[in-house]
Amino acid sequence: MAKDKHVMDKVVKSDREWKEQLSDLAYKVTRKHATERARTHDNFPKDPGVFRCVCCDAALFDQDTKFESGTGWPSFFRPIDPEVIGEQEDRKLFMRRTEVHCARCDAHLGHVFPDGPAPTGLRYCLNGVALTFDPQ
Repeated sequence: MAKDKHVMDKVVKSDREWKEQLSDLAYKVTRKHATERARTHDNFPKDPGVFRCVCCDAALFDQDTKFESGTGWPSFFRPIDPEVIGEQEDRKLFMRRTEVHCARCDAHLGHVFPDGPAPTGLRYCLNGVALTFDPQ
């Protein structure tokens, strides 16, 4: 799949600018690392398209990699390109997890777990409010 040509242009904004751009929940999730309630976004389209970062519009996940995980959060088994996602260790809530964020703007997206389907075995469990959908 072709890489989004704008992914590598780093987006940096002040806290005030993010608050003005985003809904309250999107701001809390993407900028303050909160988590939305499960089953908040059950209505994501099933049509072909790309899921983008709500903060900077970077193309992150293709519809072809979305699957029903049963968790209540949108789940994917692979990003469009490994370079669009950053990872870091998350030890909050007395757990050890891998947090994933948008490499372009550092928006918190969710976490990745090693219990997904083939071919990767990964489950990118994301906050729906951190994504927008671009139909193709």
